[in-house]
Amino acid sequence: MHCIGLDIGGANLKFSDGQQSFSIPFPLWQKSTELADALRNGLAAFPSECALAVTMTGELADCYATRREGVRSILHAVQSIAGSRSVGVWSTTGEFLTISQAQEFPILAAAANWHALATWTGRLQPQGNLLLIDMGSTTTDIIPIENGLPMPQGRTDLERLASGELLYMGLRRTPVCSVIDSIKIRVEDDETMGIPVAREFFATVGDAMLILNRVRPDTSDISTANGQPFTFEQAQCRLSRMVCSDTDDLSDSQIHAMAQGIESAMQQHLLNAFNKATREFLFESALLSGEGEAMVRETLPLPTSNVYSLGEMLGSQHSTAACAYALADLGRERL
Repeated sequence: MHCIGLDIGGANLKFSDGQQSFSIPFPLWQKSTELADALRNGLAAFPSECALAVTMTGELADCYATRREGVRSILHAVQSIAGSRSVGVWSTTGEFLTISQAQEFPILAAAANWHALATWTGRLQPQGNLLLIDMGSTTTDIIPIENGLPMPQGRTDLERLASGELLYMGLRRTPVCSVIDSIKIRVEDDETMGIPVAREFFATVGDAMLILNRVRPDTSDISTANGQPFTFEQAQCRLSRMVCSDTDDLSDSQIHAMAQGIESAMQQHLLNAFNKATREFLFESALLSGEGEAMVRETLPLPTSNVYSLGEMLGSQHSTAACAYALADLGRERL
């Protein structure tokens, strides 16, 4: 059966049928009443008879009073556009639920996308210990897989935050002020000083990544801290605001140094989560996926061999929408 994987996040909607994968920016916390229309528009790229395999993290968006309310609201939107399609909702029990079952037991469906990806990944190494690290635009998942099966210490986001298996930091959307307290800048008389950053949403880590050429500019992307395009010049403006300045006050080299400091802080957060998540897990191989593959590879003490890249195996589009891609494959088998 042809199947479409839907990964419904708080900031992006991801679609995949295994042949094509793509992501649509969608600020759910601002447009929750428009979710059904956005899903319908995305599904227009696929045949109308395809089954739907659904997962989500968008239930955490603060437009919902509780996660349970969020799950049920998202599922209502899916049901309203499903028509005659069969629908399966992935759960952290490792199986698909019907929409009615997921509405009855919403916590099983909440934030289950990582589990779908880990279940699919386990097939790549059915024996031995494999570590899956998926760094996206918003979060990073570090998931132990034993003999082909996900073996996390936690199942809910709260439990996974505590274990280090969920790091709420990604390559683009994370506010700068949440990853670093102060930034070293060379000022008058060539003295380098640690300047406290403004605890304000002036810039995201994506701006630093753009300055360092880790990601590409996108003039159509205005989901930035100041609503201006995701360009090099605007990224400089946003980063300079983090020390209550602007591009008239700071040189290109000073802003570049700020970006390097932000990157170093991100790497330390990533390393801390990795060490915590793998404290009692010895693994022989690792699979990397998501937009942050390069940072993961450069930062973490991974094996010298047996480190695989989903981006290299499947292409960057499928890797960026890895959870949706995995769901599409699981749905073809099980729905």
